[in-house]
Amino acid sequence: MRPSHVPDLTARQLHAVLSVSEYGSFIAAAAFLQTSQPALTRTIKRIEDVLGVRLFDRTTRRVEITAAGREFVSVAERMLNDLRISVRSMREIGDQQRGQVIVSSIMSVANSLLPQIAASYRAVRPGVELHFREGVHGTVLEDVRSGVADLGITYVDDVPDFVAPTRIHREVFDVILPRAHPILKARQRKGVALSEISEFPLVSFPSDSRTRRIIDGAAAAEGISLQHVVTVTQFATMMSFVRAGVGLAIVPSGALAGFLGQQLIVLQLTRPRLSHHLGIIRLRDRELTPVATGFASLLQQQWRRGRD
Repeated sequence: MRPSHVPDLTARQLHAVLSVSEYGSFIAAAAFLQTSQPALTRTIKRIEDVLGVRLFDRTTRRVEITAAGREFVSVAERMLNDLRISVRSMREIGDQQRGQVIVSSIMSVANSLLPQIAASYRAVRPGVELHFREGVHGTVLEDVRSGVADLGITYVDDVPDFVAPTRIHREVFDVILPRAHPILKARQRKGVALSEISEFPLVSFPSDSRTRRIIDGAAAAEGISLQHVVTVTQFATMMSFVRAGVGLAIVPSGALAGFLGQQLIVLQLTRPRLSHHLGIIRLRDRELTPVATGFASLLQQQWRRGRD
């Protein structure tokens, strides 16, 4: 529809028509609208001129609405009601009471940290929908780059220029093994060196994953060859294989929540002490929505509090 075919009417003018229709009197409608009767009469006349039809038949004693007037009143009521709903919705979105947040996260954080943060966020903003996508580091970067996700949670040590990173937490790597593993029989210990692990089979993530690249890079620097005998893509699957005695696993410490149970034990990887930084990323040239900004703020607060 071309702009010239759209009547140039304001919400105040629509209210004027509805008031005259409801009260059946220009004097009563003017009192309700807190304006003068002549001013209201001129407003209705302007509306009729814009529409090209008479809305009301006036006599010295009464005001009667025309057929065109009744139809216009129905339209005006719908328009004002839709406007009220839209304004309320926009205010709720601005106040972070409605909307949607899409978060793309590496699996270790999605499994350990996000459930509690989501519960805390939903407790104060139940009208906001939360959508979580899990994947490897590369998947999170692509979700943010393409705009599929509002924000990402991943490694932030070395990220492309198109994202703006916020570093939150330094995470170390640990070794997971069954309680009956030979390493534990030698002596009571809390840590283990990478050179000792090289003697045993490993359950590992794919070679293109960020975790695997950190581990293999450290092994190469030490002149060590690791035995990656089984490759998996999920932490839960990895823990099941370790629990079954297939091999050890080297994983970020934050990935362990809820997966250990009584059959597995954690040792620190002491030599070398591997670590990486985790945080939030967003598209550099894209501002977060109010609800996404609120979620990111809560994420930072609880993450830092939980890791202190």
